[in-house]
Amino acid sequence: MIDPRTRHAELAQLINDARFQYYVLDAPDLTDARFDGLMEELAALEDRHPELRTPDSPTQQVGGAVSATFAAVEHLEPMMSLDNAFSIEEVERWYARLGGETELLCEVKIDGLAVDLVYRDRRLDTAATRGDGRFGEDVTANVRTIADIPLTLNPGAPDLVEVRGEVFMRPADFAVLNESLEAAGRPRFANPRNSAAGSLRQKDPRVTASRHLRFYSHGIGMTSGEPAARQSDAYDLLRAWGLPVSGHNEVVAGLASALVYIDEREQARHDLEHEMDGVVLKVNDRDRQRALGFTSRAPRWAIAFKYAPEEVNTRLLRIAVNTGRTGRVTPYGVMEPVLVAGSTVEMATLHNASEVARKDVRPGDTVILRKAGDVIPEILGPVLALRPEGLPAWVMPTHCPSCGTELREQKEGDKDLRCPNTRSCPSQLRERLFHVASRVALDIENLGWQAADALLSAGLVSDEGDLFSLTADDLARSAFFTRIDPKTKERVLNANAGKLLINLEAAKTRPWAKFLVALSIRHIGKGVAPDVARAFGSVQALQAASEAELSAVDGIGPVLAASIVEWFGVEWHRAIVDKWLAAGCVLADETVPDADLSAIDPTLEGLTIVVTGAVPGYTRDTAQEAVVARGGKASGSVSKRTSVLVAGESSGSKYTKAETLGVPILDASRFEHLLERGLDALGDE
Repeated sequence: MIDPRTRHAELAQLINDARFQYYVLDAPDLTDARFDGLMEELAALEDRHPELRTPDSPTQQVGGAVSATFAAVEHLEPMMSLDNAFSIEEVERWYARLGGETELLCEVKIDGLAVDLVYRDRRLDTAATRGDGRFGEDVTANVRTIADIPLTLNPGAPDLVEVRGEVFMRPADFAVLNESLEAAGRPRFANPRNSAAGSLRQKDPRVTASRHLRFYSHGIGMTSGEPAARQSDAYDLLRAWGLPVSGHNEVVAGLASALVYIDEREQARHDLEHEMDGVVLKVNDRDRQRALGFTSRAPRWAIAFKYAPEEVNTRLLRIAVNTGRTGRVTPYGVMEPVLVAGSTVEMATLHNASEVARKDVRPGDTVILRKAGDVIPEILGPVLALRPEGLPAWVMPTHCPSCGTELREQKEGDKDLRCPNTRSCPSQLRERLFHVASRVALDIENLGWQAADALLSAGLVSDEGDLFSLTADDLARSAFFTRIDPKTKERVLNANAGKLLINLEAAKTRPWAKFLVALSIRHIGKGVAPDVARAFGSVQALQAASEAELSAVDGIGPVLAASIVEWFGVEWHRAIVDKWLAAGCVLADETVPDADLSAIDPTLEGLTIVVTGAVPGYTRDTAQEAVVARGGKASGSVSKRTSVLVAGESSGSKYTKAETLGVPILDASRFEHLLERGLDALGDE
């Protein structure tokens, strides 16, 4: 039997990773149905074991992390999430808890990106994404380009009002955008939601302006005006102030009418001007809303009913395999194009050979395809009644489709087969180059999929170590980076080549933690890289560390320690580091020259500080930076070596652990005192 605490930790990690992929990277790697299933399992586990339901559990949190790409903005009022219902029975139970017949406002659930608009003196002041519910990303410049969002509200609007709503992209605009991306040799967006989120997070507002984003408002946060008596009245106010509101909302007398609305909207879900994945029901009376209140993450007076994922039948033409960055070889199905959940699908993952065998899908089968959560296509299985007689079972290749190396299990019992040719397999090389350029690593623009493939095809790089030594003469050898000058008729570098060289030069001074992610050391991702970088301030220090020294550091467990030692034990891995250093890359934390050491503020020298929860005036990153700037060590976990825990709201298990270990705890409101006075701040009342 699986230990409840172990399973709880596994589920929490899966959910938090999925939230980061969805909210920050706009690249979900779980289907909505799979994510919802994990959340349901976690909630059920916490119902059986209430001691596991801590404030930092995913069931108690809103949204995802705040990206480091944009500045953080604190919402005037927290942006809550919504509880989900997946059956009519769950909706009925929610309605019963309201306590009697209740008027409801029914809305279609727009599949877009939630934003928070703050108007001061009727002028748009700031715009932010939901983020973690308390802090969002500042996207004001980009939001100003959306025609639906007024820069100035009509007369009669309050001096201060916080407007909540959804940015989305119409399916027709989504299709046009994908066609233009494909024509430019760039990857397509998976769905309108991802395209809207990606378009809103562009560094250049002119790109956002070209994407034809739309907006509907659906709520009011903080306001200096008189609150509306009903939710529907609030929507009338929003319209009067000049803000767009969905025309599909409907006030109903009670549950019976709400269920009719749910059914009608599902029948017409693809006839709307935006994608939708369900219906939101809200208590219409605002006084009743206030009486019902909130849980830690969602209002009790509202619920989102999510439609079941759509399923269609199509023919599986073939099963192919793809080799990824880590050598894992993944089978995927290529199907006759079919319309599902509003978009055309041709390919779907099959995970591994064991999964293909379990589902017993074969090329030539009619298969059941589900685009779960309107995001990631999934082959559920074959329609056996339609299987042609004598159709042979699919056999997993024994050799890598990219380099021809014989595939093998990484360890006994591993369901995944991997290509062991990690150094020179073209697919692995291309994926690693693409990873180096990703936002979570070195964020190198103009080094996309096609550019990486072009560098390898032309022999300009043998591995990622050669990237930062590229010159204009090198790029001139590839047709991808050149064009014909119409005047001289000679081949010259194109704009992409020039930008790539500039971006490569800029990437040489990215933070050490970013380089750590770029190295593709197993188990080092965006989350743990800062802890490793703080403990070992340079690549030389990390390479010289023993497994015991690594394991002794907060945030580095034995598995990660072994992985780091194993990685540096490979000669060609060390060669990559040497090439980057020789090219001028700074694989170390910035240090202050000896002459300037007197300028360092030593207030927290020798102290290990853990900051958790919300700290007024700081994001997590800026709070840690403030600690480091004063000579302290900013750690992500509480241990016996922790000097002080700074605890804000929703401190959760770290607070409990600090109490158990006897670690001094300082309220977040006195964080500035700690920065100014060190441990003397613990004596403040």
